Amino acid sequence: MYISNNLAVYIHWPFCKSKCPYCDFYSRVNPYINQNDIITEYLSALQRYYNITSERTVHSIFFGGGTPSLIKPENIAKIIDFITGKWHTNSNIEISLEANPNSRYATMFADLKHAGINRLSLGVQALNDDDLRFLGRTHNVNSARYCLQEIVEVFNNHSADLIYARPQQKMAAWQQELSEICSYGLKHLSLYQLTIEENTVFARRGIKPLAEDDAVKMYQQTRDFLSSEGYQQYEVSNFARQNSESKHNLTYWEGGDYIGIGTSAHGRLKLNNNHIATEYPFLHTALTPQERAEELIIMGLRLRKGINKQDFAQICGFSLSDFINQQNLAELKKLQLVEENDSHLFATLHGMLLLNEIIIQLCS
Repeated sequence: MYISNNLAVYIHWPFCKSKCPYCDFYSRVNPYINQNDIITEYLSALQRYYNITSERTVHSIFFGGGTPSLIKPENIAKIIDFITGKWHTNSNIEISLEANPNSRYATMFADLKHAGINRLSLGVQALNDDDLRFLGRTHNVNSARYCLQEIVEVFNNHSADLIYARPQQKMAAWQQELSEICSYGLKHLSLYQLTIEENTVFARRGIKPLAEDDAVKMYQQTRDFLSSEGYQQYEVSNFARQNSESKHNLTYWEGGDYIGIGTSAHGRLKLNNNHIATEYPFLHTALTPQERAEELIIMGLRLRKGINKQDFAQICGFSLSDFINQQNLAELKKLQLVEENDSHLFATLHGMLLLNEIIIQLCS
């Protein structure tokens, strides 16, 4: 639910030990960085944002990357202490960090918890060594398993990422990985279909993902199996056990305000009834209410519950029904791709497979 006073903070750490061949996010492989200088820059940027959002309440902090588990725990603590020492924070603030098994050392998870992290997301990506090598991951399956066991012991809130629809991947093999990942008792899973993005190593190599029909079947089987294991799909690629959805990512999907710190990080703020797109370190660009409305439709339809009509009107200043193409909406309903009730407009299970086309139709 959108709460206008809430604020999320995203901390981007763009550095990695190696570049994965499927990754099209901004990242750099550089072992010779001066962390202290970068953290000082981050704190300076946070101060500037605090100056314009001091009345807000921070409800989530997310360290993403890149590989933020490469940040020294004392530097993570500096950032967390700065944020919680400046802004008001919720008593149940979610403080997440993405970690990779290849950055693990003996006390890493305990150190991260001591620094203030209370939700750990582990980038596993595959649970067999052949596919880990294919994906360019520099950890092996045994180290991934060790980390999975450890994060469940150390943290009360935890998640893992896997990539499916790999070339030539068989349903039985994927089912085995799903069964294993569920056995750890994680509260949250993020499962991403492999896409070959332009300008990646995979694209230059001519790598092709799994055939579309097979990928759709794999997606449907994944959704059904995870439901039987107690994981409910709440977003296209995200599944959670009860009350374990990612608060931070829901900020994006529900249209909440957030700031982004770090190279390539961006944010969205509503200040004095004006919509602002931000880029690090402190570039502000005005958005029209109509541009923000399109963003809310693109993000909101990713959720199984869909777009909250009341929140949409509160954010944009006009109703959802006044913005979308009603003629196209009626046709999408006939095709059973979308449904609506008094409070929400949402895609059906079949419509979730065709979100790009649905969004085009509603916004045209």
